[in-house]
Amino acid sequence: MDGGQVLDVAREAIWVLLLISSPVMLIAMAIGVVIGLLQALTQIQEMTLVAVPKILAIFVSLLLLLPFMGAALSDFMQSLMQRVISP
Repeated sequence: MDGGQVLDVAREAIWVLLLISSPVMLIAMAIGVVIGLLQALTQIQEMTLVAVPKILAIFVSLLLLLPFMGAALSDFMQSLMQRVISP
């Protein structure tokens, strides 16, 4: 592999990383905004009120998005192996 191919693999790896992590991060961010707005409206400043719903939402989203994440990683691995096999 030359330098250009290594950069292509690195770029594709970063893209897969963003593709896999962004749905979970967006869900956590949305839950944080909703809970923050709820706290601002009710003036309840409880730290566990933020943490518990976020943890539950992230856990559920990981369970639901696991097939998508596995497929994306599998596709990346297959394309990487094709580059290794065929010079």
